[in-house]
Amino acid sequence: MEEEQFADMRHAGVLPSDRAERRSCSHQTPMGRDDPSDHSGSEERRPHPVPANALQAGIWGCASDKSNGNLLEESLAQLRCHFTWELLIEDTELPDLENRIFNEIDFLDTKYNVGIHNLLAYVKHLKGQNQEALGSLKEAEDLIQQEHAAQSDARSLVTWGNYAWLYYHMGRPAEAQAYLDKVESTCRKFEAPSRYRMECPQMDCEEGWALLKCGGKNYERAKACFEKALAVEPENPEFSTGYAITIYRLDGFNKETEVNKAFCLQPLKEAIRLNPKDAYIKALLALKLQDLGQEAEGEKYIEEALTNMSSQTYVFRYAAKFYRRKGSLDKALQLLKTALRATPSSTFLHHQIGLCYRAQMIEIKRAAHWQPRGKDRENVHRLAHLAINEIQKALMIKPTFELAYVELADLYAEIGQYTKAEDTFQKVLCMKTINDHLQQVIHYHYGHFQELHKISADKAITHYLKGLKIKVASSTRAKILTALEKLAKRRVHQNIRMVESLSILGFIHKLKGEVREALVCYEKALRLAADFNTVI
Repeated sequence: MEEEQFADMRHAGVLPSDRAERRSCSHQTPMGRDDPSDHSGSEERRPHPVPANALQAGIWGCASDKSNGNLLEESLAQLRCHFTWELLIEDTELPDLENRIFNEIDFLDTKYNVGIHNLLAYVKHLKGQNQEALGSLKEAEDLIQQEHAAQSDARSLVTWGNYAWLYYHMGRPAEAQAYLDKVESTCRKFEAPSRYRMECPQMDCEEGWALLKCGGKNYERAKACFEKALAVEPENPEFSTGYAITIYRLDGFNKETEVNKAFCLQPLKEAIRLNPKDAYIKALLALKLQDLGQEAEGEKYIEEALTNMSSQTYVFRYAAKFYRRKGSLDKALQLLKTALRATPSSTFLHHQIGLCYRAQMIEIKRAAHWQPRGKDRENVHRLAHLAINEIQKALMIKPTFELAYVELADLYAEIGQYTKAEDTFQKVLCMKTINDHLQQVIHYHYGHFQELHKISADKAITHYLKGLKIKVASSTRAKILTALEKLAKRRVHQNIRMVESLSILGFIHKLKGEVREALVCYEKALRLAADFNTVI
């Protein structure tokens, strides 16, 4: 057995204690887990320091100018805007994020679109497109005047803060200071305790929207922002909508671990009460009801959402997901392809189309009792290739889409392309800061791949054990436990590496709370190990 596997077994408590004491721990590798709320592995972006090239060019000039520059930077750091919210965005995520922002501007009917232009400006800045960023901020300003003229000063604080930071990075301190002065004047007008910072629910809400749009590793902070805003204005439709969507997304992460705790159900219903014409929220509620086994009630909301012309492209996406999970695959594909014509660069749509083709493939295999031949086998390969093509497109747009790598690897294995499957698994295994449940999914599927295709039972055991070391209760963890138990029993029956196999069985019994059975297995393993040492 590989040294890595011994290390994982010791770390997980599989091997009996005296065996563990006799072996070196030098190969025991820690998992290196980061904050489990960080879902996609990215470098944290913080407010940028004074650009070095600006200093070299003499923008800050003499000592007094440098001092002024430091004061400007200190003032900028107090602002509440996209440059100071520490939005966790990985460089490889920028194209997909920008694409989703454009789609939202074009196809999502919402009253709350000032913030999306501010976020677009920040993304443009990160891409080095500062002139385009200024244009996006101008659009945000214009929208504020059109929609919130009576509250334009307070509503403009985030936009002015972004202007100040952007001009600062462009080496234009005078313009940066001018926008700082605007913020200061407004803070003074509303008697804020800080020169450049005002606490108000609308700003909490805008921060929440920005965090929500930037991906899963930001969701917990987004939730806190919307909760803070709702504490002040509990009947605000915008705050309620933002909170409901955030909780829905977090429920998506927790679905495997807390399937009976649909935390988002009530927030979604509350958001619909305050926004009765919002078809997007109705589609999300339908999916959550389907999760809870209330499919018929969920379908009523889907049908209602589909009759509404509002946000149709987005409604089609979620309606298609609903019908795919229901088994109405042709209807799901029709909706997805209609939406794809409007948004051809959507990661979500390509991924969902791939899942539909995969589901059609599985239907054929099931009808053939999992042994398709002739025409059925040809159709399985055809659908697998179609699914692979769509998931590859999704990954080209969003290279950090971890689950899609697992699905792609499984599809490669389905058609016998084991080298491609291995390479794809290795890509996702090397990714960092993946949430705990997804880590379990990855180790389960890779272990299953190694076992099913008779590549390496030892590697299968290693990755099953790694999945079990992640102590998060989930349906995937239960699958790992079952798979590992079957593999260990088979190896015991075949008299293969009995000490290790019995130790694994003991470990499984221990996890299941079967203490007596665990002790029996461990004692057998110890006796065999002692006999082996006596022979040596």
